[in-house]
Amino acid sequence: MPDRVIHVSAAVITDESGRLLLVRKAGTTAFMQPGGKPEPGESPAETLSRELEEEIGVRIAAHDLRSLGSFTAHAANEPGFLVVADVFEADLDGATPVIAAEIEELRWVTRADADELEIAPLARTYFLPA
Repeated sequence: MPDRVIHVSAAVITDESGRLLLVRKAGTTAFMQPGGKPEPGESPAETLSRELEEEIGVRIAAHDLRSLGSFTAHAANEPGFLVVADVFEADLDGATPVIAAEIEELRWVTRADADELEIAPLARTYFLPA
């Protein structure tokens, strides 16, 4: 049976040191980029704008997100699924992300840190800093 597909929008958020912001949702073990699944009628950028506010308390207008394209990887928490992510670069513009909604933990991660953490395939394959 072929892999099933989950469509999401995800953020690439880096700090002044070049570290990537990753979150871990409650009840999961893998760190991933903030973002999530669309609600009916939402564009990918609108989805991410809403998810960023819900998950990390940061408001970024959809038109301020910069598209990096669409990326595919195995889903971290759902075996047998692929995640197809519309990924956007997001600038926090001085805002401080906080744990909110279903988020249990957030971390700023370097590639060296990734050796010690379970990182979702999408983030590990495409977006961890060099």
